[in-house]
Amino acid sequence: MLVKIANPIYDSVFKYLLEDERVARILISALLKKEVTKVECRPHEYVNKTRNTVSMFRIDFAATVREDDGTEHLVLVELQKTWLESETLRFRQYLGVQYGLKENVFREGCNKGYSMPMVAVYILGHTIGHIEEPVLYVNHECFDYDGNTVKKGIPDRFVESLTHDSIFVQLPLLSGRLANRLERVLSVFDQSHRDTSNHQFMHIDNSIYHGDSEMELVVRRLREAASDYDVRMDMNVEEEFFSALDDRDNALAQREKELAERNSQLAERDSQLAERDRLLRAMVKTMIANGMNVGQIADAIGESEEKIRTLLSDMDER
Repeated sequence: MLVKIANPIYDSVFKYLLEDERVARILISALLKKEVTKVECRPHEYVNKTRNTVSMFRIDFAATVREDDGTEHLVLVELQKTWLESETLRFRQYLGVQYGLKENVFREGCNKGYSMPMVAVYILGHTIGHIEEPVLYVNHECFDYDGNTVKKGIPDRFVESLTHDSIFVQLPLLSGRLANRLERVLSVFDQSHRDTSNHQFMHIDNSIYHGDSEMELVVRRLREAASDYDVRMDMNVEEEFFSALDDRDNALAQREKELAERNSQLAERDSQLAERDRLLRAMVKTMIANGMNVGQIADAIGESEEKIRTLLSDMDER
């Protein structure tokens, strides 16, 4: 059965979705491929209220991860979502801020003085170069001088404090994919399900999640978002912003095209003038060799005597 949900590519919907701790835990568990028993939003987690240049929504979680041996530990998950192709500098600047926050350093127990391990998650509304995988995991490893993998003593708290893993999700490449748990969770972001007349909403086949209580919860949350007045108003604001951004970018692209065409025309004209002068110099050289003076040459080819002298001067310099 097709059901109508709010499109989570919108910042307002994404925020609404992850404000439910259960949904946040489902998404982070799928991304980390580990059991996450608890997630907590970090202070000032929602960023990009000014929308100065691009939409880049950020939210920070402290996730309690349970390993296969039953031990639990905290992981800082820096989740960043963007509609548009963004400068990597913006991502790096934000990560730099997180590395510098005292709140991300343990103050008690045996971990005192060490920063929480961090995973940076990038949910992208665009593709990256020629990478064809919808989800890319970039995990750091440790090597000795000869390139051999170092396993003894790893993971180490000091090393984990100063390095981080990354996960890149390319939403355009998710179309119709349900091969694993993460793709199943991310399927609600699949933009091929967008309403053709209103991209704020999507229509998905709810039957594919039958019996999956977690995905039923995610879909229910997105259905609630679709009927929430404040969320819809925020989506309208986002669309107005991006419409203005598109108009600006299109205008800039048109101006760049016109400038390139003018430059091409000027270059062609300069080339034609240079060729004309070359031919004139050849004619003047022949006439001088035949004993004609400047005035006679000017009359013969319809140019001023000053132009003929300039051509003669150029020939002397050559």
